[in-house]
Amino acid sequence: MAAVNWLVLLLTHPLEFRTLLQFWLYHEQKRDIKAITEHPTSGWDRESMRRCWAFLDKTSRSFAAVIKEVEGDLARTICLFYLVLRGLDTVEDDMTIPDDIKQPILRNFHIHTVTPGWNYDGCGPNEKDRQLLVEYDVVVDELNRLEPRYRDIIVDICHKMETGMADFAHKAATTGSIYLEEVADYDLYCHYVAGLVGEGLSRIFSASGKEASWVGDQLELSNSMGLLLQKTNIIRDYREDTDEQRYFWPREIWGKYGFKEMKEMYEPQNAQRAQWVQSNMVLDALRHSVDSLDYLRFLKNQTVFNFCAIPATMAIATLELCFMNPTMFQRNIKIRKAEAASLIMKSTNPQQVGLIFRTYARKIHAKASPSDPNFLRISVACGKIEQWYEHNYPTFVRIIDANSGPRPEIDGSDARAKIYNLERARDQQLALRKKQLDGGSSNGSTNGMNGTGLGGNEETSVKEIIVYLAAAMGIILAFCGTVIYVIIKYTGETSPGYTRGAAKVISSTLGLEKNEL
Repeated sequence: MAAVNWLVLLLTHPLEFRTLLQFWLYHEQKRDIKAITEHPTSGWDRESMRRCWAFLDKTSRSFAAVIKEVEGDLARTICLFYLVLRGLDTVEDDMTIPDDIKQPILRNFHIHTVTPGWNYDGCGPNEKDRQLLVEYDVVVDELNRLEPRYRDIIVDICHKMETGMADFAHKAATTGSIYLEEVADYDLYCHYVAGLVGEGLSRIFSASGKEASWVGDQLELSNSMGLLLQKTNIIRDYREDTDEQRYFWPREIWGKYGFKEMKEMYEPQNAQRAQWVQSNMVLDALRHSVDSLDYLRFLKNQTVFNFCAIPATMAIATLELCFMNPTMFQRNIKIRKAEAASLIMKSTNPQQVGLIFRTYARKIHAKASPSDPNFLRISVACGKIEQWYEHNYPTFVRIIDANSGPRPEIDGSDARAKIYNLERARDQQLALRKKQLDGGSSNGSTNGMNGTGLGGNEETSVKEIIVYLAAAMGIILAFCGTVIYVIIKYTGETSPGYTRGAAKVISSTLGLEKNEL
């Protein structure tokens, strides 16, 4: 059957066939967690950890692939971190659990997750990750084996996340409000379920020593990474969530287009207005793109970078797929396997990731309709991605291979190259002038060292200032004396009270000769 599928793909999508073939032939797996040499860090030699890896494959095949390739014990740590939060999310999502039972489980999940032997079998039979909680004791066992520097971070993030989830679940159960009202509520919810994941991962990266210690403090950028991925999933899963009566799109967005219920958007007569809502949701997700790109530039470890970059590029590709796509309201849609394989192979460095973001931003902008109320804001959001790439990786600078190694080369055909060359010539002239001035000052210092030491120039400068001040004061006094003399000369004799004695005193004070009076 697999051979038939490959043949059909070759005939219908030959370029995709080539991409998948290249991926299969040339993409090398970074590590094999089952290898004996990897057992000390992957834990594959323990039955409980093998079961955890199996749960990871079941809950998220896409994340499982990138998690397994992270080097060292970081892969096992992230696996357990993911399973803990997946278990917490499963309890929160299960609408069959009454609120009075759900609340204590959620608010104490950080305690349960380190309590040996704890598990939970009260989830509904249709909950897809129910088995994870039934066998949650294996996760607890492995989590307690982790080093405290990792375990404490996981427990802390779990504690923060469970509080937010419990608050939202309780509000929905007690107030009867099944919708998030404002975009701020939407952001807060996504922060609890995904932004905190980004924070936890950043702290784990730093704790492992594979990334700088300050990466763990980049809370805003970590939060944006999580929100970009979460909001993309929420947009893509509209129909699935609506059918299961889970509503995450904020009323502030869809309510202003005349909808009273979210399920109205997949009705054929509302297709036009539904697309405007869809456009607004994509716009909201795009505002986290630049922060996510900035975050990726901080990462230095290749496996950590791949782990973060691949989901990010998948997210921007999914947003482009969903944008102005009415099919999204009818069924769950995903990017094609060949496109995913291409993204995996290309997401190897910040420049390539930025190029991927720019490519999909251009596609989104090309699909935007001028009749869309969000058209201008969509254009600005795409322009910001374009600006980020151009600022960090100017397209008129090319990297060429030379005998001495790679070096940058300016593309002379680009108009910006002229500006760059002029600015470079100006900077060189300024540097040369500064060097000449520094050289003259250096010569003066050398001459001044004779008899006066290194402080000769400073003393000379002070003396010159004193001389200048004395000369200035002399000029001022002479000017004042002249003014007084002129006044006395031409007005003094006719003024009342004038005496020759006073004139003599003034004359002697100013040093004038007697016959001048």
